[in-house]
Amino acid sequence: MPALDRTDLDLLDALTADPRATVVALAEKLGLSRNTVQARMARLEQSGVFLSFERSLSPAVLGFPLQAFVSISVRQTELPRIISELARIPEVVQAHGLSGSVDLLTRVACRDARHLFDTDARILSIDGVERTETSLAMGEVIPFRVGGLMGLARREV
Repeated sequence: MPALDRTDLDLLDALTADPRATVVALAEKLGLSRNTVQARMARLEQSGVFLSFERSLSPAVLGFPLQAFVSISVRQTELPRIISELARIPEVVQAHGLSGSVDLLTRVACRDARHLFDTDARILSIDGVERTETSLAMGEVIPFRVGGLMGLARREV
């Protein structure tokens, strides 16, 4: 990851406030040339600063209103293959590797409780998955955010 300077942080802050902003709009807002903004955006993209350019969609709109977190314990030697098999289950919308007593934390989206039961059964049927624990998501109370971190980063620049 590159070291971010104040201009990078200003650019990222502007993008956080308006993710749809054009290069021209960002240049105007920040008082920079269009070429400077384009060059910085390209550098930030190439260095992995942006996680995704994919639009976030609501699973509920697609007919999957029930979301849950499935904690998965696995045989460690099987982890790469298990992750590959989990990625083939369309209901698994996100997964993280963890340290501690649980190895993986997946987020799943389902139509209803029966669909969740069946999805959990598919996860459990993967060879090397030893145990799962499922918790229903009651609602997102703090969405993913980095604005506060940018404030902390600005203090360090």
